[in-house]
Amino acid sequence: MLKRTLTLSLVIAATMAVSAPWGVSAEGEERLPAYHQGPPPAGVKLAPILGKEQLWGENAQYGFQSRAYQIAAKIQPILYQMPCYCYCDRMGHKSLHSCFENTHGAQCATCMKEVFYAYQMSKQRKTAAQIRKGIIAGEWKQIDLESAAKAN
Repeated sequence: MLKRTLTLSLVIAATMAVSAPWGVSAEGEERLPAYHQGPPPAGVKLAPILGKEQLWGENAQYGFQSRAYQIAAKIQPILYQMPCYCYCDRMGHKSLHSCFENTHGAQCATCMKEVFYAYQMSKQRKTAAQIRKGIIAGEWKQIDLESAAKAN
């Protein structure tokens, strides 16, 4: 019995140690996620945003998922300058742009809300710095994905 308890304790401790960096709630974390201070340097081509035809299954269940990718493709230099508050920089992402280079953005409400927010603000002629300030302030949290996808 003691051996089982020790083994179980060791397994739990190892699981917690390995998963701890990913277990922090985005809402509870205080640090500023990764982003770029300015637009991509001249001559630097950004990685492509996935096309909606590349989204299928659970990544294309809702209209707002593919719409988020369409919008992301329109504002790539802006997304390059935005932090992502799902803290995916822990997975190697460098900015909000990274989320839409693969299917991560379709699986993450935070990423999609931020992209819709950034697009709405860009349509209001806000600069990337102004949009970033709003994202840092949490204004993206007010975005309703269904409504935003229909409005944009």
